[in-house]
Amino acid sequence: MDHDAGVDGDVPARRAGGAALSPRQYDESDVRIRPGKGSRPRTKNRPDHAHAEEAMVVSVDRGRWGCVLGGDPDRPVVTMRARELGRTPIVVGDRVGVVGDVSGRVDTLARIVRVEDRTTVLRRTADDTDPFERIVVANASQLLIVVALADPPPRTGFVERALVAAYVGGLEPILCLTKGDLADHQEFAAAFADLDVPVVLAGTSEPIDALRRILAGKVTALIGHSGVGKSTLVNRLVPEADRATGVVSGVGKGRHTSTQSVALPLPAPDDASPDDPRGWVVDTPGIRSFGLAHISPDDVMGAFTDLAAAIEDCPRGCTHLGPPADPECALDQLEGQAARRAGAVRQLLVALSSNEAW
Repeated sequence: MDHDAGVDGDVPARRAGGAALSPRQYDESDVRIRPGKGSRPRTKNRPDHAHAEEAMVVSVDRGRWGCVLGGDPDRPVVTMRARELGRTPIVVGDRVGVVGDVSGRVDTLARIVRVEDRTTVLRRTADDTDPFERIVVANASQLLIVVALADPPPRTGFVERALVAAYVGGLEPILCLTKGDLADHQEFAAAFADLDVPVVLAGTSEPIDALRRILAGKVTALIGHSGVGKSTLVNRLVPEADRATGVVSGVGKGRHTSTQSVALPLPAPDDASPDDPRGWVVDTPGIRSFGLAHISPDDVMGAFTDLAAAIEDCPRGCTHLGPPADPECALDQLEGQAARRAGAVRQLLVALSSNEAW
């Protein structure tokens, strides 16, 4: 036998430079595989997964997504992202197509093969200098902004920036005030009256029947900075959620008690029929700032149909803040309720230009 012969009788294998290899120097890159007669090129056609089951993403954890088939919390499955989706982002609230083992049994794993178009998106950045936006929740119809009236003290700037994210993302904002036994709510709520933002009280000593009616049958995202009682509220809305409750420190800063967003099913009302849509609340991690680097003043104005027509007469480059920055802003020509609403929206634009940390 010719000891210089390579694999399968080929010429000796050689490294770059021409030196022949001894048997001990072979590795997998030197082996030549000759296709058999029955082999054929791998097809580029992917299955369309027409029979994939519809599901809603309710949790995300280290490359695994918890989903509920048909939006039914009694049909949970654990899934992975199919290879053909690449690095497609999948977040809580996404509507997806799922194939594979959808039995939901322990140690089974299905695959997400499709992500449906989103109807709404709640986005934020770490701060206003961060170029990377993060999707907090997809397909939520409402945003419940949880604010404590005291301990820690309320910040209108945070609420205003949350309102901006809601309006631009297509969500209906709701202001939820807690710790009403420590301070009166009327003065703080009045700051948002011209925006027609619904206000609901949900302190620990107050009934939450009105809030339950607002949330029934809808997907609602909850946001709030640490220590405002958001997790306590979630535990009242969904008793079996057993979310951790934080303890506010002496300087008014709370611990981050929720580290991942999670969608929790609301108990069905006693008078609900089986065909009624199930309500969900999405508990999000406590945040200390709400970056809006991805949003422009025109994005904000475009969310208000009653003001969008007025700004068509603004000069190019107008930031709609009025004098002295924009002496020719068309919003200054409005009168009555429209003028008051424009003033309220301008406060949102001011908040957009300053990212305060809490």
